Amino acid sequence: MGIPAERIDRLHNLAREAMADGDTDRAREYVRLARRIAERHRTGVPRRFRRFTCDECDAYLRPGATARVRLQSGHVSVRCLSCGATKRYRYED
Repeated sequence: MGIPAERIDRLHNLAREAMADGDTDRAREYVRLARRIAERHRTGVPRRFRRFTCDECDAYLRPGATARVRLQSGHVSVRCLSCGATKRYRYED
């Protein structure tokens, strides 16, 4: 794991902790920083980080607090409660 990947992982943990404390603005800033690091170093953002962030408003998605999660036939639907954007991804039964 290189330095950019370590920093992205650390920022993901900080965003999760900030969201647990109820500080949505700080969590959003951590998400923005992690995405900028990934763009600057041309590395991808890990899947577990992508699944818990909104692409539209950079909010950290916490099911029940900032996101609505629904299981539909063959995919998971995640709706951001801040901006209303919806993400879908497949899952195996």
